[in-house]
Amino acid sequence: MEESPAQRLILVVEDNPEHTHLIKDALTENSGRHQIIAIADGMEAMDFLHRRGNYKEATRPDLILLDLNISGKDGRELLAEIKADPQLKRIPIVILTISDHEEDIFQSYALQGNCYVIKSSDLEQLFQLVKRIEEFWLGIVTLPIE
Repeated sequence: MEESPAQRLILVVEDNPEHTHLIKDALTENSGRHQIIAIADGMEAMDFLHRRGNYKEATRPDLILLDLNISGKDGRELLAEIKADPQLKRIPIVILTISDHEEDIFQSYALQGNCYVIKSSDLEQLFQLVKRIEEFWLGIVTLPIE
């Protein structure tokens, strides 16, 4: 008998409510086995990751889906801060953003983002894209356990 995969915590840092809802639906459509935390603000995301304020009991995420254009602390700053922190840098970060600017792509990889995915403006295509991210990062890749 095959063991069922462990539940994974995915932190979605996205300030577009429509995209957040769609991402959550895509990640829970078939299995519902993932726990999804959605945060719309970069500073609040850092509070979550550092277990500060309302997040003292937070569990470290297994994967982060990060939009570059968020409020508070933008995604570029957030990526740099996470990857500079010895306690957080092992968390894989998928940049999931509308930006197709070469500078954003280059900077994201220079800051050690694990991959860069350009969002489709078509919501059905975005849904399918998130399903493929899930399949790869939570089905094929072996992630470290905290």
